[in-house]
Amino acid sequence: MFTIKSISPVAIAVCAVLNPTSLLANDNPVTNDEMEVIVVTSDFRQSTLEKMPSSITVIDQQQIEDEGAQHFEDVLNSIANFNWSGGSSRAKYFQIRGVGEQEEYQGAPNSSVGYIIDDIDMSGIGMISSMYDLQQVEVLRGPQGTRYGANALAGLIYLKSNDPTAIFEHGAEVSLGDDQLRTLSGFSSGPLTDSGKLLYRVSLQQHEQNGYRDNLYLGRDDTNGRDEFTGRVKLRWYATDDLAIDFNLMHADFDNGYDAWTLDNNGFNTLTDAPGVDKQRTTGSSLKFTYSGAEQFELVSLTSMAQTDTHHGYDGDWANPEYWQAKTCYGAPCEYDYTWDKIGDRQTVSQEFRLSSTDAGRIFNGSTDWLVGLYGMRLDEDNHTAEFYNGWVDELLADYSATNMAIFGQLDSDLGNDYALSFGLRVERRQSEYQDSAGDNFEPSETMWGGHIALSKALSEDHESYFRVARGYKAGGFNMSLPTELSDRKEFQTETLYNYELGLKSSWLAGDVATNFSLFYMDRRDQQVSASQQNPLEPQKFILYIENAGSSHNYGAELDANWYATDNLKLYATFGWLETAYGDYQYQDKYGGLVDLSGRELAHSPNFTYSAGATYRSDNGWFANLTTSGKSDFYYSDSNESKSDPYTIFNARIGYETDIWSAYLWGRNLFDENYGVRGFYFGNEPDIDWADKQYIRYGDPRQLGLTVNVKFM
Repeated sequence: MFTIKSISPVAIAVCAVLNPTSLLANDNPVTNDEMEVIVVTSDFRQSTLEKMPSSITVIDQQQIEDEGAQHFEDVLNSIANFNWSGGSSRAKYFQIRGVGEQEEYQGAPNSSVGYIIDDIDMSGIGMISSMYDLQQVEVLRGPQGTRYGANALAGLIYLKSNDPTAIFEHGAEVSLGDDQLRTLSGFSSGPLTDSGKLLYRVSLQQHEQNGYRDNLYLGRDDTNGRDEFTGRVKLRWYATDDLAIDFNLMHADFDNGYDAWTLDNNGFNTLTDAPGVDKQRTTGSSLKFTYSGAEQFELVSLTSMAQTDTHHGYDGDWANPEYWQAKTCYGAPCEYDYTWDKIGDRQTVSQEFRLSSTDAGRIFNGSTDWLVGLYGMRLDEDNHTAEFYNGWVDELLADYSATNMAIFGQLDSDLGNDYALSFGLRVERRQSEYQDSAGDNFEPSETMWGGHIALSKALSEDHESYFRVARGYKAGGFNMSLPTELSDRKEFQTETLYNYELGLKSSWLAGDVATNFSLFYMDRRDQQVSASQQNPLEPQKFILYIENAGSSHNYGAELDANWYATDNLKLYATFGWLETAYGDYQYQDKYGGLVDLSGRELAHSPNFTYSAGATYRSDNGWFANLTTSGKSDFYYSDSNESKSDPYTIFNARIGYETDIWSAYLWGRNLFDENYGVRGFYFGNEPDIDWADKQYIRYGDPRQLGLTVNVKFM
């Protein structure tokens, strides 16, 4: 394996996770002979990656920095069988193995993919994901029914920022680029007391750019711009020899524009008179107590809370009054003016208690670790949605609240002969209330359960195999404001997913090569499908609802590989293969006919995802990183046949590094590939009698820039 040649923040953070007191007892916790270790921090026991019986991708701080990632968008193409839907200014809606959401225009929050930042649940609102000063990104594929419950049917995304350090370290970074990109970042970490028992870390980032769109009607180039602030404060207090207290505070203020759609699909020249917005302001915190004073168990108490204000709106006619009046509709100048606007306010509070065994507390003759826990969460969300059409206003005020209570447990047993067994179970009770100004009122409640059983076998010192069966669940719910003809679709049922997975985690060439390979089969029951119908009376509007589509099956494989070819060169790659298909499912189109999707692939589920990268560091300080990633074609929506084109993009970064400062030239999407990240197929042009047409939103074009940073202790 690649040896650690200096004490990096990653090494210090890993050491602190494995043994928090080691940093106090030893000023030099990492030696030159130690191997690189990746710890999955989202796991109950914070196990090493190679010992986790599950398909997991971990992108560590070194890769994040080597690739110059500023936002989660910049690394998500490096994750096998992972996709996102570009219906917002930043990546917000995710799909893992073909399961996830494409948008959320109305309804109660009910995410299929969990999204957590430093133990703060951001599921469904995860666009505030700066990569600065991040320890690692973890993506857990398949149901996480034991650990995270209802919000993790498809899997989990976990972002872990760097922890406070026992020694002082500080840094700053400046990036400049075309599209008026300006990013200022800085961090500081170290002890607050002479005893070294109270540690701090502060990191700040301000990112701005114009957003790659020119609004020809308004004469502006910033209507799709990004104005994003992220700040984190972390404290770690070793209150006693047996009690550690961690406090995290996060504040993010993303004040972005949203002007991304065009009638002629030119991609980057818009004509709107009322450009949209995509804003999110979140303040969140978590407080964790870890007590290790008992001989047979460790106690963890984890409290988190978050306050989030969102504002998403867009110009739905994608043009301006002069443009439409120059068109002819039914023998007269067209009149078409439509905007959509949604303001949301969400509060979450959660509490979790966990008891887990120590070495002395193992049961069954010392062969089995155990863990039990309680979890409670309260979510309150208010939304104000307004549609403006040719002088008419249609508003909906909605209030939603949900209380989740869960009990969970896990056993991890050493069976002997290099076999290990893990069993977990979670039972969750959900009660919710919804009411809106249209007169809808729901109070659904349900009890759900999930869990896993995994059998591992060490085939040799270098090869670890596993077979895992996991059950996940996603709560049922309701559809509001439906017309009479759809009254039978007011409610939909809980979805369950059974995931069967076979994996092999290997080390080759004396540890220089590491591979993680998995095969999976997913059985979805009562699959929840986002359906839509274009309103025949107001063609620019859609009737949106969720319904159950019977069963469906997904299967495929993932491969992650890392090769430390020399002391100076690292190569890495990922590959995902995915096959998806609906079961027996039909939906009604806007003309009243039935469309049969049985056997068709799911939306945003490319058959192939792939990435490869190479990082070279010379002994005299020169650095180079080259990455490529791509996807095969995929359907944009569950309700039509429009598809993306396959694409491959290339990024590069070259620079010079010293112990104190570094400078890099970089380029993203070097060959300026036009690639679609979201598509619609519907009628949005009255002058052609609202004829259905393909509209595409494209991802970011080529961008070049310069980054300079300094780090010192």
